[in-house]
This record gives sequence, C-alpha cells and structure tokens, in this order.
Amino acid sequence: MRRITLGRIDAPNVVLGMMRIADKTDDEIRALVAAARDAGIDFFDHADVYGNELHGCETRAADALQLSPSEREKITIQTKAGIVREGPYFDFSYDHLVTSVEGSLKALKTDYIDILLLHRPDALVEPEEVARAFDHLESAGKVRAFGVSNQTPAQIELLKTAVTQPIVANQLQLSITHAPIIAQGVAANMAGTEQSVVLDGGGIVDYCRLHGITVQAWSPFQAGFFTGTFLGSPEYAELNAVIDRLAKAYDVPAIAIATAWITRHPANMQVVLGTTTIERVQGAALGSDIPLTRAEWYELFRAAGYRVP
Repeated sequence: MRRITLGRIDAPNVVLGMMRIADKTDDEIRALVAAARDAGIDFFDHADVYGNELHGCETRAADALQLSPSEREKITIQTKAGIVREGPYFDFSYDHLVTSVEGSLKALKTDYIDILLLHRPDALVEPEEVARAFDHLESAGKVRAFGVSNQTPAQIELLKTAVTQPIVANQLQLSITHAPIIAQGVAANMAGTEQSVVLDGGGIVDYCRLHGITVQAWSPFQAGFFTGTFLGSPEYAELNAVIDRLAKAYDVPAIAIATAWITRHPANMQVVLGTTTIERVQGAALGSDIPLTRAEWYELFRAAGYRVP
C-alpha cells in the first residue's frame, strides 16, 4: 500500500468509506475493517449524515469496533459536517459545525477527529464563522486537520481569507467514466467539444497540486452520479475490455485497474471506497501502486469516451 501525506498526517492512498455500514452487524463491520487493515488501509471516512439517523454510521462503527485508546491511535478517522439532514440544506455556521463535531466525537467514542471536512459547499458561507469554528475545534484538541469536499478553487480561496489552518484535502467525485475535473484540462482551448467546458472554476486538480491539497476521489467505480458501476457494465464494453486485458497483464482483479487509474495520477490522490464487500476492498487495495504506463492510462481514458486531441 502506497502512503502519502495530508498535511502532517501519514495515510494510505486507498481509504475505506463507511457510508453504507448502517445495516451491517457488528461481526460484519469488524470483518470489513479487519480486511481493510490487512490490506494496508488504516484510514476511515465518515460523515455525520451517513446512516439511518444523524451520526448513525459513526455510532455503528464505534459500537462494533470498541477501540481501545492504543488501537484508536493506529488509525485515521475522517468525518464531515455541514449538511443539515432535516433540511436538506447546508450550514457552515460556527454553531452547526461545533455541534456536529461534538456529536461525531460522542458517536465515534473518541476524543479527537483526525480530519474534518466541510461537506459540500454552503452558498451562504461566512468564512469568519468557519474560521472561528476551526480555531475552537483545533485549540480544544478535538480536530487535528481540516479540509473540504466538492469545492472549487475560488470557494477554497474565499475560505482562506479567514481560515488559517491548512486545507489538507478536497473530496471530489472521480472515476474513469466520471472525470470532468481531469478531462477538461486535456481538451483545453478546444472549440465545439463539451469536454473543454470548465465546470469547477478553473482547474481544481491543478489548484490542489499547487496548494498541497490531497484530492480524495469518491465514487471511484460509479459511472456517474450514483448511476451504478461501470465495472462489468455492457454500456461500457470497450472500457471493460481494456480493463480486463490490463487486469490480466498485471495479474489483479478489474477493480484494481480502476483504482490504479486514479492512484497513477501524479497528484497523489486517495481513492475512497464505498463498498462493504470484503473482496472488493481487497481487490481495490491491490491498485494502490500499479505502475500504469502513460499509454495504458490514456487508453483507459479514451475507452471511457473522453477525447484526446
């Protein structure tokens, strides 16, 4: 498992997302986490809104794992705040962020969160409110590092007018078939192609690389926005033919090649797994450090339907 750094945090480049554990038994959760740990994954991604109720998945994880203080120190826990579940809307106010983190700490049965992400953008954000919340949570020892999700360069710059802590991560949707944040740059300055249209405010991947922000790729195997996986889908027959050929060449399952397409990028991205199937976690982890060539990477990109000038 290849390791990267988020600020001062040492982390694997494959992460286990805990969004879908709400209805799993304690034994199933323990087996899933154990398999992830055996594969080199010691980083777990949560959010206050994941689960059947507020803090539901955080509570399920803590109840199932019953981590001792020494065991807690060996893993990285990331959670997110900012979505109002009963809204639905977004709230990056001081009161909401602090209350959410207090709830996460209680649910997770821990004294601190390693990384807190702002969950999607809040159109009504007041950077000074976010800064006050971050300062309080950091000084109280409740959060060690901070990041965002699904935010544009300008939105991050706006936060930085008041926030003094480094933004260590930006969680963005990315898969071979859902790759506008990469595809736009490839087709830059091309007329008459939708791929060249800039949707993220001007090169979010390049911005993150310039500012030392780790891109965390969520839904890494989804064809679109929760439209189902492209792996094995007849709608992506050409892509799957390339994936299967490369999987055979590297002697790994297909899911490892889909993972490697992201981890091969020099931005040192993290892949956030959403599966609760042990075999998929194990297979995806094998893609952590597959040395895809440029030709192989671009072949996958073209087979997904993107244009390479």
